[in-house]
Amino acid sequence: MAAAHDAVVLAIDLLDPRRPSKHVFGRTAMAKRCRSLREWVNGPEGRRLGLEPIPDDQINMRITRRTLAMALAHRPGGLLAAKIHLKHVSIVTTEGYAASPGGSQAKFMVEVSAEEQVRNKDLILAAFRDFQNGIRPAGPGARDLIAHFESVDDKLRELQASSPGVRPGDEEVIQLLARRAKTLHLGIANYCWFADPSRALCLLLAGTPKADKPLVGMCDSARCPQATHHSRHRPVWATSAENKKVFIGKIGRGQKDEKARLQKELDRDLRVLAEIDAATGTAA
Repeated sequence: MAAAHDAVVLAIDLLDPRRPSKHVFGRTAMAKRCRSLREWVNGPEGRRLGLEPIPDDQINMRITRRTLAMALAHRPGGLLAAKIHLKHVSIVTTEGYAASPGGSQAKFMVEVSAEEQVRNKDLILAAFRDFQNGIRPAGPGARDLIAHFESVDDKLRELQASSPGVRPGDEEVIQLLARRAKTLHLGIANYCWFADPSRALCLLLAGTPKADKPLVGMCDSARCPQATHHSRHRPVWATSAENKKVFIGKIGRGQKDEKARLQKELDRDLRVLAEIDAATGTAA
């Protein structure tokens, strides 16, 4: 991060040249600090404040970091949050941090998956309510998703007709949407409905059409037949378009190929924005 880099550079500049040291910020003696913290928490002041005692086990920054990772990862969508917070390059590293000390990695991943399904059900319910209010999805996969929503809407009418005066609530709607919710994966600026791996553009580009999960990092949602764009994705596309306009304006005359490439990407962004506006009624 730029802020961290600037802080280190400033700290190096402030070092006393008469007292050279390999430690820019000095020695922190974290083990001693951790012991002092435990003594304070377990002492009279900690009891007065109602703090939970810290067990008399080994404590250091590595263990503290792992405990923080577990606390973050057990929240809905927390595995990604832990990856970002701990600055891990790969989510696999975060999974290792977040595994329970006894090695119950499989159990942990089941818990994370369950939380993700709850999130997915909430997201598809919101998308379905938008559909009922005339706010349609956009993108290559919009037609399939709209057809699915229409079939769910028909089933809801049948339920209401069979029980006059009773309007199906969110739970009944979620039950009808549950199967499609299981296929939902979140992209940076789209929803990926991974119902048919053979149609996933990312897997076709990677040459792995039989994979059981999409390669979100290779997603081209403007072309993938299983991707949809919704009103919540508009700010991402709008920001991308504005950034490309700035970059194009700064490109010199001699960089025609780079300018043409960026212009092509800008045209794609503007097309996606126009599709989202047309589907959702958002003012451009």
